[in-house]
Amino acid sequence: MSLSLSLPRKLTAVGLAAVVVAGGAAAGAVLATPASAAVPTCAAGNLYLSMGRQDHGAGQLYWPVRFTNTGTGSCALRGYPGVSVLDVAHHRIGPAATRTGQPFSTVTLRPAQTATAVLHTTNGPIGGPCRRAGTYLQVYPPGSRQSLLVPASLSVCSNVFTVTPVSR
Repeated sequence: MSLSLSLPRKLTAVGLAAVVVAGGAAAGAVLATPASAAVPTCAAGNLYLSMGRQDHGAGQLYWPVRFTNTGTGSCALRGYPGVSVLDVAHHRIGPAATRTGQPFSTVTLRPAQTATAVLHTTNGPIGGPCRRAGTYLQVYPPGSRQSLLVPASLSVCSNVFTVTPVSR
């Protein structure tokens, strides 16, 4: 009899634990709802890319890539874009830009606002030759698997080609 009483109690305890776990998961889901209502990542289709003003100095070239939100709502960018130089036939010239290693944070863009990532190469063959000039940059916005093309005549020199994270 003790066995039959302890078995239902064990089942009751297991059932109660299942209810508590399920309730915890439900409560977790409710708590997670505000996170899912957070600002979404900027979709490539809602971004307009343009090039800022080049900054030449001390043998270096810095060139900002500008990401403008063309959507109707706010969106967020976090991290580094992927950037490659392409020729007129859209073939890649050399390897993609490497990340600078700088820390980054989330940048929220309201409609029509812009964030920037900065490309860097040398301003001529300082420590090595220059690659042939490209016609476009292929840019993958942070968090996106879809790339965008932006017209840009860029020649990477001395095997230096880096990109910063997006920032304001």
